[in-house]
Amino acid sequence: HLQALLDGGFDVCGVFTQPDKPSKRGMQLRFSPVKEIAIQYGLPVYQPETLRDGASCDILRSLQPDLGVVVAYGKKLPEEMLAIPRLGCINVHASLLPKFRGSAPIQWSVLNGEEETGVTTMHMGTEVDTGDIIYQETTKIGEHETSGELFERLQDLGKDLLCKTVIALDEGIAPRCAQDHEKATFTTMLCKEMSPIDFSKSPREVLKWIYGLEPWPCATMTLDGV
Repeated sequence: HLQALLDGGFDVCGVFTQPDKPSKRGMQLRFSPVKEIAIQYGLPVYQPETLRDGASCDILRSLQPDLGVVVAYGKKLPEEMLAIPRLGCINVHASLLPKFRGSAPIQWSVLNGEEETGVTTMHMGTEVDTGDIIYQETTKIGEHETSGELFERLQDLGKDLLCKTVIALDEGIAPRCAQDHEKATFTTMLCKEMSPIDFSKSPREVLKWIYGLEPWPCATMTLDGV
């Protein structure tokens, strides 16, 4: 999504991303893909451990942004921070809100055997994934499509929808529609405890469990105790 904004000619004044994490072998710190792109383009990069101490708000004010764009950041932005950009902050979420609010919406759409899903751009509010909808793009889920494959397709949909949204906001023509909170559903984070396959379920449910947990944490089973 950051690359799409840069390719689209938008002026990115700064990038916030997660702190560097140790590589799998623990030998050196690993940059996020967002940081790698930001460095490549010479953009200022900020990696706060917390957004609650006021320092991040001071940084954001100094950048004087017109718009804040959040994509899979993993941290909740405080209300003070959301109010700084002139046009507010928007989020790209990989579901058709208000369905599948929360984490791992792509995986849960496959795990639940949904026939379609999509991407939503929305204004950010104080509660997670509750803001007014700007645009939505829908796509069918392949019967044998894995979460990893669907992730790649939704990523392409999302970056195009983001650019469309930014242009519409800049031109003052972006629609705004409140979510129907009574229709909201919620997802949870994935964990390795979900991996064992429950063969008491129907064949389709078993297959969707396998597809949904690919590439992580992966579905597992035992055969003859192994």
